[in-house]
Amino acid sequence: MNTPPATILPPNATALERAIDRLGAMRLAAIDTPLRALWSAQDCPEHLLPWLAWGLSLDQWDTSWPLYIRRARVASAIAIQRRKGTAQSVRDLIASFGGNVTLREWFEMDPPGAPYTFSLSVSLGGQMAAPTPDFIETVIAEVARTKPARCHFDFTVAQSARAELAIKAIARPVAYARLWCQA
Repeated sequence: MNTPPATILPPNATALERAIDRLGAMRLAAIDTPLRALWSAQDCPEHLLPWLAWGLSLDQWDTSWPLYIRRARVASAIAIQRRKGTAQSVRDLIASFGGNVTLREWFEMDPPGAPYTFSLSVSLGGQMAAPTPDFIETVIAEVARTKPARCHFDFTVAQSARAELAIKAIARPVAYARLWCQA
């Protein structure tokens, strides 16, 4: 019976190469590599997140973005790349920046707009206080990369606000009379 070789070295390997191969196999087995965590947008260590973004082909990366936006951009990278050039990819892109979008294509407008145009009304903010002009420019540049190549768009930034409604009840004394009936 022939046993398969325990190495992938060629038959003409030197004694030094064989010794390094034996030591390397033992050392590599001892290294704990959490691959599942390294490829997860939520579990990846923050200092390795730019490398994960690069591996997933994100077009734009900025270390000044808040951590939740960086993680959301990495988490949605595959979906955005898969649908690139569609209206849904633009929606996914805006959502990855923590915004809400109303997208109206030219045939949905009243009256209909110029062919192959669309308008975006984007509400950025979410967890941010107020988006900076640089952040808005970054979002516009990302939309320009993601949209269908033949389309042009209008971009409107909307402000989102959160309010709470308090309902107060005022007690009003009610007068009632008890009726006694005797038969």
